[in-house]
Amino acid sequence: MVVYAGQGDPERTLALLWRSAGDGPPRRGPKPALTVDAILEAGIAVADESGLDGLSMRAVGERLGKTAMALYTYVPTKRELIDLMYDHAHKGAIGDLPGGWREAVEAWAVALHERYLRHPWLLQVSHARPVLGPHEQTVLEKLLEALPDVAVRATVSALFSLVRGSARTIAEGRAAASDTGTSDQEWWTARSRLMNDLVPDFAERFPRSASMTPAEWDQAAHDAFTGGLKLLLDGLALNTDEYRRTR
Repeated sequence: MVVYAGQGDPERTLALLWRSAGDGPPRRGPKPALTVDAILEAGIAVADESGLDGLSMRAVGERLGKTAMALYTYVPTKRELIDLMYDHAHKGAIGDLPGGWREAVEAWAVALHERYLRHPWLLQVSHARPVLGPHEQTVLEKLLEALPDVAVRATVSALFSLVRGSARTIAEGRAAASDTGTSDQEWWTARSRLMNDLVPDFAERFPRSASMTPAEWDQAAHDAFTGGLKLLLDGLALNTDEYRRTR
């Protein structure tokens, strides 16, 4: 399931993202029973458990002990809710970064990777259109502050693609057994036996492919992320050194 940001009312969404509208309409009398942040936290909890497929205003309301109608005063529809949740889930994703551009960029990538794995549903929100919220923007700004001034746009795109792509692969691998009802061991055992019968010379025909079969898939996926990040940063370092030599 792919969700595109910005499908709700833009004026209301941006006002809520930047909180210029507050937590709801001004009112007299007792303090409101809900806040936007409370609704977002509940929505994130629902999405963490069941993804965006299981997210609804009703499910969020039930988690808060309220009806779906009680939420509409604060968040107009599910479309605005997803944008707000996405931005809120990025809050504090990137802490203080170390000195030195390479160490800072590496720390940024690892921190964002961990945030995606903590909330895998974030990866269901397409990167084609940004949410334009303060926390999402902070993630980007911290990366831009850390990067050397060389091929910045290409580097930003490559880093986000690496971090999101790797996190998606790991998240899908972790969810495969529960989503399909078949464990990884059962899946591989059945297919390995059939492949041995049908293609007994597989290792001879595809020696490089055969050598890449991981013993521990989750660890291999993490190693691929760290290895890919190192290659990307090595290339950026070479470009940076070349740029400085020609200045």
